[in-house]
Amino acid sequence: MTGTLINMATVVAGTTLGIALKQRMPRRMSDTVMQGMGIFTCFMGLSMALKTQNTLIVLFSMVLGTVIGTGLDIQARLEAGTKRLEARFAREGTGLAAGFLAASLLYCVGPMSIIGSIEDGLVGNYQILLTKAIMDGVASIVFGATMGVGVALSAVSILVYQGGLTLAAAGVKSVLTDAAIVEMTATGGLLIVGIGMNMLEIKKVRVADMLPAILAAAILAQIIK
Repeated sequence: MTGTLINMATVVAGTTLGIALKQRMPRRMSDTVMQGMGIFTCFMGLSMALKTQNTLIVLFSMVLGTVIGTGLDIQARLEAGTKRLEARFAREGTGLAAGFLAASLLYCVGPMSIIGSIEDGLVGNYQILLTKAIMDGVASIVFGATMGVGVALSAVSILVYQGGLTLAAAGVKSVLTDAAIVEMTATGGLLIVGIGMNMLEIKKVRVADMLPAILAAAILAQIIK
């Protein structure tokens, strides 16, 4: 759970810095930093994807997983759920709860949380979560300056959500072959590239709809020796 703990620390630190700076950070600076993180995210995803030992498994996993995810409409369901929560708390007022909710949704509802936590649990590689931690830290500076200490409390949400996923992935690790873990990592890498493209606003990639591809890769790798 190293990646999750680092993520929590950057959120708390970013919020504290944001409260101290109070919007003194230029918008162009934070935007450029996030663009740099987007480029690095694409690079990281490609480096993971290139570790595959069977490109056909990754290909069929992407196709099958995307068909399943699109059929379930995962992306739209996540977005709709987020909007409902935001609308509910908007009616109930702002303050501590609003900051906590907004930050929790931003930091937890996304493919990078899921993929990074699984990677951390399966192979102990927290590079994805480390990248996410830096991005969340930058976002927390802005959020902390505008919404206050409630943003820091979202670290609890990160612990429960990402920590739970990491522990679950570690629990099933014993039933997965080394080949399955490799192909799950490679497939997850391609999804990370999609996240990077979204960050750079190259094209909107519905990454959430592709999440079942990771499970598909595990199954196919177990079947295809």
